[in-house]
Amino acid sequence: MLENFVLMELRKQSAWSETQPEFYFWRTAAGREVDIVMEDSAGRLVGIEIKAGATLGRNDIRGLQAMASAAGKRWVRGVVIYTGNEVIPFAANLHGLPLPLLWAVNK
Repeated sequence: MLENFVLMELRKQSAWSETQPEFYFWRTAAGREVDIVMEDSAGRLVGIEIKAGATLGRNDIRGLQAMASAAGKRWVRGVVIYTGNEVIPFAANLHGLPLPLLWAVNK
């Protein structure tokens, strides 16, 4: 249910976005997957994983890492949205973000 909730929130927010992204799901033949993929009109990709847990580890980013490798230069960023409280940097363009940041306003 959390995945569906996040997807619907992102779709609502994208309605007023200049980029108007398309939404997809991504999975490899080996079973690596990314819950939500956003693609803009230029073909740039953002991968989003949704985790109900309050903690994250390296296993939680494997799907995003596989997608980044497969996407090459089209890859922009990966995010794991989770129920914890901290922003967790896994790499320069790969972070764990607390769920409430979906509604954060950039000032």
